[in-house]
Amino acid sequence: MSFRRGVVRQSKFRHVFAQAWKAEHCIDDVRVSRVTWDTGLCAVNPKFIAVIIEAGGGGSFLVVPISKSGRVDQACPTVCGHAAPVLDIQWSPHDDNIIASASEDCTVKVWQIPDGGLTSPMTEAIVNLEGHSKRVGILAWHPTAFNILLTAGCDNVICVWNVGTGELVYQLNDTHPDLIYSVCWNKDGSAICTVCKDKALRVIDPRRGTVVKVKEKVHDGTRPMRAVFLSDGKILTTGFSRMSERQLALWDTKDLSEPMAVQEMDTSNGVLLPFYDPDTNMVYLCGKGDCTIRYFEVTDESPYVHFLSLYSSKEPQRGAGFLSKRGVDVNKCEIARFYKLHERKVEPISMTVPRKSDLFQVDLYPDTAGSEPALLADEWIAGQDAPPLLVSLGGGYSAPPSKHRDTLRSKPKLVSQDSGAAPPSTGNAAAPTSTPCSAAKEAEEEVPQPRVATRETDGNTERPKREDELLNELLAEMKALRAVVLAQSQRIELLERQLARIEDGDV
Repeated sequence: MSFRRGVVRQSKFRHVFAQAWKAEHCIDDVRVSRVTWDTGLCAVNPKFIAVIIEAGGGGSFLVVPISKSGRVDQACPTVCGHAAPVLDIQWSPHDDNIIASASEDCTVKVWQIPDGGLTSPMTEAIVNLEGHSKRVGILAWHPTAFNILLTAGCDNVICVWNVGTGELVYQLNDTHPDLIYSVCWNKDGSAICTVCKDKALRVIDPRRGTVVKVKEKVHDGTRPMRAVFLSDGKILTTGFSRMSERQLALWDTKDLSEPMAVQEMDTSNGVLLPFYDPDTNMVYLCGKGDCTIRYFEVTDESPYVHFLSLYSSKEPQRGAGFLSKRGVDVNKCEIARFYKLHERKVEPISMTVPRKSDLFQVDLYPDTAGSEPALLADEWIAGQDAPPLLVSLGGGYSAPPSKHRDTLRSKPKLVSQDSGAAPPSTGNAAAPTSTPCSAAKEAEEEVPQPRVATRETDGNTERPKREDELLNELLAEMKALRAVVLAQSQRIELLERQLARIEDGDV
């Protein structure tokens, strides 16, 4: 009688592997802050890397282009307008040049970084937000509404600001009796989840100022916790057990009486910072002082939270930044990228799905949140909600040269000033969406000229005689490519199933 092992769960992310970039692509001589606040100390978007650094007096952070590598000169200009150490920094999801910073000086400042980075020290913020009576350590931009920023301080108060006007629109004074550990918006920004020193998980409507749901003692340990909303409305928390074991738990907001899943990991004392990718439904856990990054996939199948793998290195991390999906390299099947902070170095780490095909992998890259906001600040304040506006990462995908193509065509450039939307990026840069404070300046600097599609033949460029013929040709080519992509995706799924059967010993 033969016994079969359990069926291996099918997932395209089972074989995701993490790989650190080579030393020449790291950023060296970065004096990472030694502040004891439990944040990532780093924020990344498709254009810039920002790192909170040590400062002789006051507080400052470094901003460099994402393409930067090598040594950072000690005379490199920084953002240095705070009077005390900076505790948290966050890039705006709707403008890649706008960053907010929170500090021990009880203020929040919003800065506009020029394209290409800083050329001189920046001391004057475009907006100063003053409403907390103690240090401010948590920032969270609204995921879909333009210029809405949430802040939380050690005064146990949550403030919601309209950055465009500098106005404090909501203030939650009585919802938390003790220190707030983390705050996270849900997918459409209609609610937030928080965890507090009283060990309770709360779901709050920030516009009404009411606690919608509460769960006491989500983790029994006394050390700090974290909570993030998932795209389907569930909440994932990290914390500690009564025996000081680090835990990961999944909660259904419809019934918070018991967790859907709990996983215990180890007895390290570093707080686990969760980084969630809504496109893949993967969660990455990065602990300050750890040498590892664990990653999991959350599904609707029991046990709901599935451990995938672990990245391990010799050097502990002081913090980490998580790149938004618009910045990953789709040509290399990169689904996520971390920027690991060492004591004096920033090291990129890519999470990659191994694929042999050179084609754009549609199944790995569903439409993702773009930089265009779904709502204006006043619309959200008035009670409207909307999911993120999605963009395709395939639009900017550069396919490898075809051996059977005799004619190369140059793609017409997209002018972002006309629509305010930036084309999706496959590399390390993306055009920003203009804010009201920067649109006038950009309009003065660049007046968009009408562009005409061109065709290059044997090195010579000529105007097409019949635009409709060219359009039909492009549409036919796109249709053929879609058919090839679909066929290759089905072939890949078949091979993955065969590989799983071989690994199980079924073949």
